Order: sequence, then C-alpha cells, then structure tokens
Amino acid sequence: MAEYDTISKHLIQTYPKDFIRFTLGQDNVEVLNILDTEQNTVETRHTDSLIRVHIAGKEALIHHEFQTTDDPSMPIRMAGYIIRAIEQHNLPVYSSVIYLRRGAGRRDPGHFIQEISGRPVVIEYTVIRLSEIEGQDILNGGPSGLFPFTTLMKRPDRMDSDEWFCHCVDATNGLPVDESIKVDFLGRMMILSGLVYDPAFINRILLQEGLMDAIMRESSFAQYIKQLGIEQGIEQGGRQRAIEDLLDVLEIRFDLSETHPLSTRIAAIDDLRRLKQLLRAAIQVSNLEAFEQALDA
Repeated sequence: MAEYDTISKHLIQTYPKDFIRFTLGQDNVEVLNILDTEQNTVETRHTDSLIRVHIAGKEALIHHEFQTTDDPSMPIRMAGYIIRAIEQHNLPVYSSVIYLRRGAGRRDPGHFIQEISGRPVVIEYTVIRLSEIEGQDILNGGPSGLFPFTTLMKRPDRMDSDEWFCHCVDATNGLPVDESIKVDFLGRMMILSGLVYDPAFINRILLQEGLMDAIMRESSFAQYIKQLGIEQGIEQGGRQRAIEDLLDVLEIRFDLSETHPLSTRIAAIDDLRRLKQLLRAAIQVSNLEAFEQALDA
C-alpha cells in the first residue's frame, strides 16, 4: 500500500484542482494552499490530503483518503479525520475516500452514524470506486493529474482489459504536455497498474512501446523496476529465468535473434548477479553496441 499511497498523495498535491473537480464536480474552486496532514492526538495521525480552498467565496477544507482494500473501520476513521480537521482549522470539510483496487469499497456506506437516546450523530463522506468511473471520460478531458489512475477505471465495453491498458498508455504518451510531465504520468501509471495487472505484462508493454528508457531515467528507477517484478522474478526463477528475461528485452528493443552470437554468449553466463547487471544495462542502453560494451566490461 505504501507506494500506491505515496504516488496518490504526490499527484493530488501537484494537481489539486483536478482532484477537487473530480470528487466535488465543481469548477468554481480556488485552491489556497495544501495543508500539513498531521493531526495531533494521543497517537499522531496523518490524513492523505487536506486542501484549503474557496468554494463560492467561502473557505472550506477538501479532504481525501486513498484505499486499496476494504476496511470495516473506514466509517469511524473518516469520522475521526473529519472531526479533527474541523477542530484544528475551524472550517467545514468536504471529505472523500477513493478506492483504487477493483472490488474494494463496495460495503463502505459513506457515513458514520451513532444513535444514543435519540441524539444521532451523522457524519457523511463521498465514496468513489475507481472501477466504477468511466475512464474514457478522463482521457477525453485532456491533461489531468487523474491520467495515471485511468487503467484502474472502468473501460469501454468494446475493449478487453489488456486493450484498455494499452489505450491508456497511448493516450498518456500522446498528451500535448512537457516530456517530463508525460514521463512522470507514465511511470506513476505503471506502478498504480500493478494493483490490477500482472507485472510481466506491464513490463512487456513498456518495452514494446519504447517507453522504458525515458521512465528509467526518473529518480524512482530502482523502486520502479522492483515493482514491475523484474528482479523479483529473477530471484524466484534463478539463472534460466534471468537469461530468458535478458534475451526477451534484447529481442524487443534491438531485434536480437536467437542465432546472434550475443545470444549464445548470454546463454553461457552462470553468474546470477552478472545477469542482473546485464538486464539493467539492456533496459538502459540506447543501442545494441552499447550493450555489447557492457557485456565485455
């Protein structure tokens, strides 16, 4: 959950208006500032996102939580977050919980209710399940901080799951934005997609689309590769798996054939650590000659 939580928080803090429009359905919102999410109690707690805004000329707080799994305690947790935010800032709170994984949150009622001697306490919040959101509507809306989440959303009836993933990648790659923003969207999309898609499939599409090089230059390189399951797969499959993965990368990126002399050399390598190093090189280098230099080093 930690990596998905971190990515979600980063996106909402970078593109707050996109998320406010998504959760509230309102455009007339002025973002004032992103607030510290620490809530001082006996045990320090943090909300995922707390934003101070102007809505129709009045100050308010926009609160978001991200969840990947069902949690029966969510209503009371949300009630606690909301009450503490009101107490700390003395402002009304619009609160939402966003469920990332398909099937999660179906039993979340969207409210906390306590009834004692005819004195009910009712605290309501919005429940958003990404799997019920029309992903194509987000793609049609233009550049948005929500793009990295689209693979988790509802796909068009005419597309299967794999086609939808590729469609989201292509739409993101085609955005008319700065290259650094595009690469950031794609990298975060790939990691979030691990909630639904097989890591091997994600990795294969990255390589086929020629996107691996750009994403690998991002600062999250090591964590990203681990998330895709490349090194994890090597550990589980041993030497033979490592050789197969390395040859697959070279075939996809540089059209290396099974009969090429490099294929024979790679198949003869016994050192698992060396194979890991070469796999990283195969993903990063710009041409086959550069890989051959790494092999000879």
